[in-house]
Amino acid sequence: MTKEGFILVSILLYLAATILIGVYFSRKGKGENSEQFYLGGRKLGPYVTAMSAEASDMSAYLLMGLPGLAFLSGLAEVTWTALGLALGTYVNWLIVARRLRRYSAQLGAITIPDFFSRRYGDKRHMLAAIAALVIVIFFVPYTASGFSAVGRLFNGLFGWDYHVTMVVGAAIIIGYTVLGGFLAVSTTDFIQSVVMTVALLTVVVFGVGQAGGLSAVAENAKSLPGYLGLTQGYNAAEQTAGSFGFMSIASTLAWGLGYFGMPHILLRFMAIRDERELKTSRRVASVWVVISMGVAIFIGVVGSAMVAANCFDATALGVLNDGANQGYENIIIQIAKLMSGNGVLLALVAGVVLAGILAATMSTADSQLLAAASSVSQDLVQDFGGVKLSRKTTMLAARATVVIIALVAVVLAWNPNSSVFQIVSFAWAGFGAAFGPVMLLSLFWKRGNKWGALAGMIAGGAMVFIWKFGIARLGGVWDIYELLPAFLVGCAAMVIVSLLTAAPDQEVQDAFERAKIKPEAK
Repeated sequence: MTKEGFILVSILLYLAATILIGVYFSRKGKGENSEQFYLGGRKLGPYVTAMSAEASDMSAYLLMGLPGLAFLSGLAEVTWTALGLALGTYVNWLIVARRLRRYSAQLGAITIPDFFSRRYGDKRHMLAAIAALVIVIFFVPYTASGFSAVGRLFNGLFGWDYHVTMVVGAAIIIGYTVLGGFLAVSTTDFIQSVVMTVALLTVVVFGVGQAGGLSAVAENAKSLPGYLGLTQGYNAAEQTAGSFGFMSIASTLAWGLGYFGMPHILLRFMAIRDERELKTSRRVASVWVVISMGVAIFIGVVGSAMVAANCFDATALGVLNDGANQGYENIIIQIAKLMSGNGVLLALVAGVVLAGILAATMSTADSQLLAAASSVSQDLVQDFGGVKLSRKTTMLAARATVVIIALVAVVLAWNPNSSVFQIVSFAWAGFGAAFGPVMLLSLFWKRGNKWGALAGMIAGGAMVFIWKFGIARLGGVWDIYELLPAFLVGCAAMVIVSLLTAAPDQEVQDAFERAKIKPEAK
């Protein structure tokens, strides 16, 4: 068997396992009603909660984006971005998770849009409808980027047709999501986080050895102007030191604000079986995120040393093309390919590494698919549209929505040369600005009302577009990540409109007070 054959065996075994998980939970009846299908009956354990949340968060950005950015530009931008993400992760688990779990259970909310409507006593479900539209607008292309990554991975590795492999990958993700719902998605995400960890550690150990050891890696990094500087950065095209000032640092740190509005992460908080177990989840999630991002960044540094040691050709990655393509993000694939040429065992390990990339992509796509489907079938059709469905019909509608949304995502991902990957950071900003301020204030500000929440959601989401396609083009200090200004606008809009309109009903205020009461210790 060729090395490509061993790689393929590893990947196919992994894909088969994900389908079996979906079948298992389907036969156990874990998708028999809406709460089971969308929240797993609120029965997730602390470790699955933690690792599935982080696996669905990181996506292929962990194994491709972070190493590629470090490889191309040095430590400045990637380190500040990772620091923002790490802080955002910890604070989200610390202040949002417990209150959201308790509050959503008391209100009987099973989706994020549903929570917003119930929290503010919005009997017409306007908040749920707007929130559902936000989720569809940003999640469908986000999911498309995951499908596209699957097609590009197999096309780059084996030369297989992009469209065929993209559709097959999408079908597998749809399969276990439709069969088992939230528990199947969360369990596969947990497994995928393990596969991602193995992939990261394997690549960094092999890469250091190929580069000539840690001393050779360090010497190469020191030789590149600005590569190790946290206020400089490295310009690969000109091979000179760059500049990374205060506004750039603040802009990249702002990535952490996105966590407060990520539906697929917030749903994990709502689904844990006991809020008292969130302490364990927080520790596990925070430690894993810090270590995994640190290793991912180091892989980029190691990759640069491997190029210097002539392990492979940098031009194959596109790093000398003035940033015109994203070839540098394939650094981990290049290392895996090199690994596969060193015997059967390492070829199988290389397959696990590449399965890790697939896992990172799938763990995000399945969660986004489920969140988008719940927004359409539950929040738009039933709550806002007033369509009454039986339990059986509700589940059929939920599964049909998953398939329809996935088909739309496949269409968006059909062009292999599309810029769909660039949508990821934009979608992150969209959720962070539209949902982040509303989520934080709904949990910790009693005076907020539905009109303020509606204003904050619309203003924050709209400002992402306005800043990205308007103000940022002015350049200079205005050219910052759109999430930061949009998040601030969303907060201001919600506070101002809430204070200018009537206070929420007493029933809403009483529910807010009840959500502050902690459960008794066991």
